Amino acid sequence: MSSTTTAHAPKGLEGVVATTSSICYIDGDQGVLAYRGIDIHELADHSTFEETCYLLWAGRLPSRNELKEVRQSLAEERKLDPAIINLLRSVPKHVVAMDVLRTAVSALSFYDADETSNDHQANVRKSIRLTSQIAMIVAAFDRIRKGKPIVEPDRSLSHAANFLLMLNGTKPSTTAERALDIALILHADHELNASTFAARVTAATLSDMHSAVTSAIGCLKGPLHGGANEAVFHILEAIDTAGADPVAHIKAMLAQKNKVPGFGHRVYHTEDPRATHLRKMSRDLGQSNGQSKWFDMSEKIEKFIKVEKKLNANVDFYSASTYHTLGIDVDLFTPVFAVSRVSGWTAHVIEQLDDNRLIRPRADYIGPSYPQRYIPIEKR
Repeated sequence: MSSTTTAHAPKGLEGVVATTSSICYIDGDQGVLAYRGIDIHELADHSTFEETCYLLWAGRLPSRNELKEVRQSLAEERKLDPAIINLLRSVPKHVVAMDVLRTAVSALSFYDADETSNDHQANVRKSIRLTSQIAMIVAAFDRIRKGKPIVEPDRSLSHAANFLLMLNGTKPSTTAERALDIALILHADHELNASTFAARVTAATLSDMHSAVTSAIGCLKGPLHGGANEAVFHILEAIDTAGADPVAHIKAMLAQKNKVPGFGHRVYHTEDPRATHLRKMSRDLGQSNGQSKWFDMSEKIEKFIKVEKKLNANVDFYSASTYHTLGIDVDLFTPVFAVSRVSGWTAHVIEQLDDNRLIRPRADYIGPSYPQRYIPIEKR
């Protein structure tokens, strides 16, 4: 029997079911996103990033004691080997943040006590470590490249609050802490997106957790995956610098056949449920920080695109103004995506390795018909 199917694969594997998973549920027609069956709106309203991590890794919500333990474990792992700090200090000045993160995460494996073990509990421990360490790498690199001292972690703070402390050097407001906490929850997982699929493919070879996450970061770097919110903010920045009318600026872009980033989605045919929360966060943060202009511009653009192009804002559109108002530089938007998504990547690696089979699809061959004959070079 043939090991191939008779169906022709759609471009980009759109709509192809590649595996089974109990981690993330999406209904693109109804605008539903759920982790382990719990709607993202409930998690954003009631949960924390630490609790969401436990949900993704363990498959259920934690008890009070289990939540306390995972918080303590994440806090205790806020440490980097001095060699990683030296690596961050030694990179060339022109290197982009995502390249630094990719390389540093790969190097973390050198100093991980569980690196040679691929069993379930070891992978859970590595998931906790990587979630804490990736946040520290992003914050430490930003301080180093700006000539500022690295801020020591505060293990009494939440994951979100500690990240903002290490990034900006000051303890964040309650509003800022909660805004980032919700953003981390919203970005934690999204089924078989490009980076998650890359992580699972790497894990399926019986490679290791660090290699799988490094593969995922390499995918996330691409502007068609993780870089769209950077493109959104560059547009907002250009409008602000020119003192232009936001709608007029977008009309000019469309007239030149340029795409407006932050709208539409491969999966959702209605509003991206993550955008619902990020819109409110962008508004609330702007009002509390006196920087409401970024939300105001975004809102005008969103309303115009919805009428003109019948497209809804996706997760990237309002995350741009939200991250900027939190004091995050535009080239850190994608690394901050990784600060959250590492929880989902590692959950998928754990799931893959718990019931593994090598991922080996086939290609639909469309080349010259077989057999073609070899032509000696003197006759070509």
